[in-house]
Amino acid sequence: MKRQFLLFGIFFIAILLIFKGCSGNSSLDAMIATDNVGVAVLNNEYGIDDLVQVKIQNNTSAPIEIENDCPREPLDVLTYKNGNWDQLEVAPKITCESTDPFVIEPGEQLDIQYTSWNHALFGNIGRYKIRVNAVVDGVTETFESNEFTVGGKSAWGYVWGTFLYQPIYNALIFIVSNVPGYNLGIAIILLTILLRLLLFIPSQRGLESQRKLQDLQPRIKKLQEKHKNNQQKIASETFALYKEHKVNPFGSCLPLVIQLPILIGLFYVIQTGLNPDNVHLLYAPLQGFDLSLIDSNFFGLLNLQMREVFVLPLIVAGLQFIQMKLALSKNKKPEQENSKKLEKKGIKPGAEMQKASEMMVYILPVMIALFTASVPSGVGLYWGTSTTFGILQQLYVNNKIGKKVNKGEAQVKVIEKK
Repeated sequence: MKRQFLLFGIFFIAILLIFKGCSGNSSLDAMIATDNVGVAVLNNEYGIDDLVQVKIQNNTSAPIEIENDCPREPLDVLTYKNGNWDQLEVAPKITCESTDPFVIEPGEQLDIQYTSWNHALFGNIGRYKIRVNAVVDGVTETFESNEFTVGGKSAWGYVWGTFLYQPIYNALIFIVSNVPGYNLGIAIILLTILLRLLLFIPSQRGLESQRKLQDLQPRIKKLQEKHKNNQQKIASETFALYKEHKVNPFGSCLPLVIQLPILIGLFYVIQTGLNPDNVHLLYAPLQGFDLSLIDSNFFGLLNLQMREVFVLPLIVAGLQFIQMKLALSKNKKPEQENSKKLEKKGIKPGAEMQKASEMMVYILPVMIALFTASVPSGVGLYWGTSTTFGILQQLYVNNKIGKKVNKGEAQVKVIEKK
């Protein structure tokens, strides 16, 4: 259990770092500071379907204006063909929040992402650059970005897209297309239950492995008492004990390892996948579905594509706390009794680890609350639904184990009779 909590914490720190991303680019900052209006694309090379982002900086002493042609693409996109730079134009079926001009104050920057236009504009291998027509002191001037290239997908991009992102994306869209009102929230809940059912056997094995480890703790502590001055002997005897009882000490971590890429994949599906530009990622039977019909408003409570920083994080954290408390409650009494016997002999087995484990019961829900508040609420809905399923599964396992203990079949009871 302690190992599982530690791994759980590491996973969530990794997720937060992945979602936060990297910031700070000195070469980019230098590039956009060289003209009255600095324009730079964040990378010089992109793979197909990598999101293109542009940074614009106003280096003048007055505000500048840039026309907003939504639903047409933001800024002009030029591609190099047959010795000429040709302008590309697309107008996807999207809802524009505003068509007001972009205004950049002196010394300020504007970041533009081509989320809703990306594949339509940059879906072919080639050379590109961005052109900005800005009104500076009442005069329209033209500024161009650095040239960049779009190449084929990397091996990782192919594996990620083909075997994780696309299956999750298509599964979600398939469910959405068959639920009343094309409600995204209902689809996420149904997809979560489906995924948990598919992972039921490995997660069940993980819980059983976790249980076996707890049953063996009294014997492991006796080994620590017997060989307290020989760490190598403790390690070898412990692994022999694992082998004898067919226990995999890392088995309880498998469900977490599986859930991590699913969680990341779902994050990107909800954040960027539900726009018409991604229709090319749908499998053939789904390509006729109109993505603009998807309702991301969950019964008037949540916009699942936006962040919710108060209620949902607290609910998800509370559910995670309940699940962890249920996991720790299993067969705790025999361990405490054994620990008391060892303490009478002057031995305090795993005192520091025990405190760390108890602290993680409170720290991890806080981490998960912060994580939930930093991502689209659809991801939080997924995690809350998954945790609720985990609570029910944990109750089932606890009840099953409790019946075994009452019948005297638990390993700890056998050891106590010896």
